[in-house]
Amino acid sequence: MKRFIFLVFLLCSIFVISGSVNAQSADFEDLSLSSESYWNGSDETGGFSSSGFSFNNNYVYDPNYPSWGGFAYSNKTDTLPDGFVAQYNAITGSGVDGSEIYAIGYYDAYNQIYPTITLDEEQVISGAYFTNNNYAFYSMTNGDGFAKKFTEADWFKVTITGFDANGTETSTVEFKLADGTDIVNTWTWVDLNGLGSVKKLTFGFSSTDSGDWGMNTPAYFCMDNFNEDDSNEDDNHHSDSGCFIHTMTSGVISW
Repeated sequence: MKRFIFLVFLLCSIFVISGSVNAQSADFEDLSLSSESYWNGSDETGGFSSSGFSFNNNYVYDPNYPSWGGFAYSNKTDTLPDGFVAQYNAITGSGVDGSEIYAIGYYDAYNQIYPTITLDEEQVISGAYFTNNNYAFYSMTNGDGFAKKFTEADWFKVTITGFDANGTETSTVEFKLADGTDIVNTWTWVDLNGLGSVKKLTFGFSSTDSGDWGMNTPAYFCMDNFNEDDSNEDDNHHSDSGCFIHTMTSGVISW
């Protein structure tokens, strides 16, 4: 009996260890960029892959007003620029732990393009690090020609929704990129285990600063180390500047 229990324990240990080793994790360092640059889909390839995950992108060419939606990636380090020109700058000045490349999610409201990640196979995602880009951070901190300066009554959040292989919604996680005047400016770990086993994730935005034409707050987030082994997380990587809420939901998404 003792021998049987030992064998079961050994097999379970091997399964856990091998599962941990083989888990996909995207830190975006497998992507190539020249110094202080970004990729926003202008090559019209329709997206990119990192560590086996597929990130959507919809680039619309226009000689005067080109646009994109979904995901981009960047290695820009300057934290001082603000406004639209700073949409590819993470307010942290780098990826997690000083790494070079990070992803940027943007909701293109005109073309209804949500940032979306598609997995090779259905699995539980541990989480990811999130922060603001310069554009959203300074817009909420100071206000601009389109959006208000945030007060204690305001908030800005991203809602992550999971879908299984059948396209059925599994659950949602909400993370506040700003809560009142507490505006996230560090890489903050968001636990996504509560989404359950998923094949696809979509990212939506909402803000107290909204009007007849939709949300005024710039609809961006920066993300890094997607599906990192959460057993490696420690208090030095976490920030109290944001908060997340896990909710079980089903049915149609409403933004």
